[in-house]
Amino acid sequence: MRSIVTGGAGFIGSHLVDYLVSAGDDVIVIDSLVSGDINSIKGHLDANRIQLVSADLLSDGWQDHLKGAARVYHLAADPDVRESSVSPDKQLNNTIIATHRILEAMRKAQVPEIVFTSTSTVYGEATVIPTPESYTPMEPVSVYGASKLACEALISAYCHSFSMNSWVFRFANIIGARSGHGVITDFIKKLKANPHELEILGDGKQTKSYLEVGACIRAIMYVVSHTHDTVNTFNIGSEDWISVTDIADILTREMNLTPKFTYTGGSRGWIGDVPKMQLDISRLKSLGFIPELSSRESVRLAVQAALE
Repeated sequence: MRSIVTGGAGFIGSHLVDYLVSAGDDVIVIDSLVSGDINSIKGHLDANRIQLVSADLLSDGWQDHLKGAARVYHLAADPDVRESSVSPDKQLNNTIIATHRILEAMRKAQVPEIVFTSTSTVYGEATVIPTPESYTPMEPVSVYGASKLACEALISAYCHSFSMNSWVFRFANIIGARSGHGVITDFIKKLKANPHELEILGDGKQTKSYLEVGACIRAIMYVVSHTHDTVNTFNIGSEDWISVTDIADILTREMNLTPKFTYTGGSRGWIGDVPKMQLDISRLKSLGFIPELSSRESVRLAVQAALE
């Protein structure tokens, strides 16, 4: 089948491209390469196994490539949760408006299916933990989370109005090889600059669920092949959680360092941070898929990949 992957040169997107290529799909990647890395998909490009359309979704010219496609995997977005409290316009344009443009291009090209990568931050500071997909009220505390929730609403409306089908995945913290941001990346940069001291944002007690990217991709593709509703919404994460200080402990041991930990204080690492997050994945498990990795195992694999 012909598959379109927006943001296919990014962290999660490039791993998805690996999977689709191995499955024999005809893959077209649409990526502006502003935050994506062409090296992540270079092997496929060199082997002529994928086509790259270097384009910004806010511009024009990429829409014709959707003709004949069976499914769009829409991963392109501004992934920086922390930055969304500083420059909210980026989220509006690169997440909400870009998603609307994708949906319009799909409608005109009659592409019937979309897979969308959302986030656990749509739940805000949930009072039910682990948090199920049915949780209400949805009150995001970051512009990033609000933008993703707006995209979910747009996708639902288009699917019900224009005979499309969608899969919406609310992710825990997805980590692993090729990741260019997040707590592990931040810690490594700080320790390379000063191996004797590690500044940890907040109080270090922020506790969240993490899942290695390969397990995440396998969960996505399993759900897509086993569900057929108009809108299929699933949490994806591990069945446990880990604190920021525990992540620092794992990382420093892997680097053979014994730095002093210092804390900036407060329960949040930054404006819009959710101090505690774990997703209820009962809906995913009911289909027969159980993530094989814990948060701690996922962190260790991600740390090892980052240090290679």
